[in-house]
Amino acid sequence: MTPETAKILRTGATLIESGRVTEAVGLLSTMARAQPRLPDARRLLGLALHQSGDLEGAERELRAAASLDKRAPVVLVELAATQLALGREAECEKSLRGALARDRRFVPAAGALARYLIGKGRPAEALQVTAPLVAGGDDPLALSVHAEALRALDRLEESIAVSQRIVARPDADQVFVHNLAVSLADAERFEEAERAASRAILQGASTPETWRVRGRALQGMGRYDEAEAVFREALRRSPGFAPAHRDLADLIWMRTGDVAAAGAAVDAAIAVAPTDPALRIVKAKLLDFAGEVEAAYAAILPVVAGPDSDPFADASAAQIIMMKDGRRARVHAERALANAPDNPMILTVAAEASLAAGEPEMAARRALALRELFPRDQQAIGLLATAWRLMDDPRFRELYDYDAFVKTWRLDTPEGWPNLDAWLADMTTALKGMHNLEAHPIGQSLRQGTQTSQSLDRSPDPAIRGLFEGIRGPIQRHIESLGRGRDPLRSRATGRFRLNGSWSVRLKPGGRHVNHMHPKGWLSSACYIALPDAVQNGREGWIGFGEPGIPTQPPLPAEHWVKPEPGMLVLFPSYMWHGTVPFGGDQPRLTCAFDVLPA
Repeated sequence: MTPETAKILRTGATLIESGRVTEAVGLLSTMARAQPRLPDARRLLGLALHQSGDLEGAERELRAAASLDKRAPVVLVELAATQLALGREAECEKSLRGALARDRRFVPAAGALARYLIGKGRPAEALQVTAPLVAGGDDPLALSVHAEALRALDRLEESIAVSQRIVARPDADQVFVHNLAVSLADAERFEEAERAASRAILQGASTPETWRVRGRALQGMGRYDEAEAVFREALRRSPGFAPAHRDLADLIWMRTGDVAAAGAAVDAAIAVAPTDPALRIVKAKLLDFAGEVEAAYAAILPVVAGPDSDPFADASAAQIIMMKDGRRARVHAERALANAPDNPMILTVAAEASLAAGEPEMAARRALALRELFPRDQQAIGLLATAWRLMDDPRFRELYDYDAFVKTWRLDTPEGWPNLDAWLADMTTALKGMHNLEAHPIGQSLRQGTQTSQSLDRSPDPAIRGLFEGIRGPIQRHIESLGRGRDPLRSRATGRFRLNGSWSVRLKPGGRHVNHMHPKGWLSSACYIALPDAVQNGREGWIGFGEPGIPTQPPLPAEHWVKPEPGMLVLFPSYMWHGTVPFGGDQPRLTCAFDVLPA
């Protein structure tokens, strides 16, 4: 390369960096025509064309550069970015893997590929990409993406440990501190999350995402006024930021039960951006969980009017209208799936819509496809079982063996109490102090009641700590009673377990749990602390198993019932549909719940 050629290339790079893209394209096009086999000229021209919006031209030039220089991995990373912008996802992944084939320790390629895989719902594969870099080095980008993959796999404590390695470095910037705050908030370590988010803000983080995670932490700590103010600050910085609108609406709804007040901020944002699908989804879900189904459907309709509508908006429309009109739900779900065929959430909604439309064979195929992607996903197993029940397939009974899989146990008395009734009385008092909201959270199964904001295992209260002592023995005995088997439940039994979340629900008279499953569990539970007298009347307040939370043709009733008693623990597979019957009277229904995973 001559000195003059090198000077022209440096000038082109400077023009790109300074945003003078038109000049860069003109200069580098001339150079590329004069020296078509010079990879640096083709590469820089590709970068300039990408910035100018000519993605097809950028891909052409970057492909040429990659072909001319078969050693440098960076050009394949840049090619992948262009291919992703063009929507050519399979080619993007191929280019990133090609970059790693050139240099398996090239962190930009590993980071980009891992983030792509996480975004596609393939975090386990992302972890395989980042693990060698983390094991053999201390690069902050590699550590950060590795922590993201762990977080996506719900391995939160490991994610936190990796993030802490990064922020302990003297050069750690606010982005890494923000990522630590997110993992801490997801793990419900809210005090630490708030400190990390505040540190990121002090270091200069100005993004609404950082303010939002601080708001989540404050809410988890029960500091609701501060949380609301922080969510509003996030929205001041980005008025169309849908996640903060969702959090703010949820918080105001739970504090007041006033759907108009909860939706005021997102209504104002929609007035400015009426075709923003993310904002419409927030408003529609608020109305849906407030019981205003027709209004919820009307709120989402403006962004699901055509074949190119947002797939997530169509999926939301399908979920909202499903209980009223399975055929209409199917139209929305099919359009969403056509526009996002690889998205697991949309595939799940499409399977549900197939059941609602009376197409169990199609639902079974889609549920099997989900199980191929996520073999342990409880919702996929539950949807497959529902399709099999509609098809009279005997495999349904292998999954829904109520006698073998649904069992009741008496809690052990925690140390420090003379008997279980004494502990239940103290536990009732302790939990009442935690139920300080007015309405049910958006996105959960309860209606007309409240749910605790922070996992119970974070509480220092002795009575609440006693819960975990009281359930340990019954859980162990339940796992031992399951025995061995090849089905999705027993095949995972190891004899050891760990809890995945723990919470309390206080239902008001008339309250209930709609039928639902626990997608990320293995065993799920209902633990009864204090019950209304109404449980003696028919099946009021009872838990039932087998009735789907979506409509089916024909309708499928509950097949198995359990009458609750104070001090009783019910354990069952997380893939089983379960819900409760509304109850009357003037007394609340107080329970705890948790999911169990094999350890």
